[in-house]
Amino acid sequence: MSTIIYCGVCTLPPEYCEFSASRKKCEQWLLQTYPAEHARLYSDQAITEKMAMTTLSDEKVAKEAAKMEKAISKEEARMARELEKKMASKVVIRRVERNKRKRVTTVTGLEVFGVDLKKTAKEFANHFACGGSVSKNPQGQDEIVVQGDFSDEILQIIVKKHPSVPSDNIELVDDVKKPKKGAASAATADAQ
Repeated sequence: MSTIIYCGVCTLPPEYCEFSASRKKCEQWLLQTYPAEHARLYSDQAITEKMAMTTLSDEKVAKEAAKMEKAISKEEARMARELEKKMASKVVIRRVERNKRKRVTTVTGLEVFGVDLKKTAKEFANHFACGGSVSKNPQGQDEIVVQGDFSDEILQIIVKKHPSVPSDNIELVDDVKKPKKGAASAATADAQ
């Protein structure tokens, strides 16, 4: 009956230590603890025997290299598209009038830059001592809604706390509801 040796570093059998992340430490442990087993697995003769068994034809090597090159180029193209999308996207800070004097400030487009919207909404709510939440706008995008007119301050906080958002990509918009014609004519008649 044979006993199975398990590595004291990665807890795998020594034959499989070469596949673990701590291969060098495993090899040192095996050399100190089981020198005969280390010689069987890591001697020059054992390594050359393993290499002789794992030869690839030139054709397979060329295919693998081409496959790897294609994967690398695809990844680079994907990264370039993401960067281009990130630089083209805008963060819009919109001041919206709810009632006559009540306003809310909405922030859209932060998620493109990797900003956690819930965490940022909570930061705004704590900083301004008001309500702040994440909701969907009519276009289906997530937006941060902060109760109150804080557009300038929010701009400063975003630039300060989120350096991944370029300040050139931040846009301030003021949405003011136009008064109804009946209300506007009544107000001008009262003024006269």
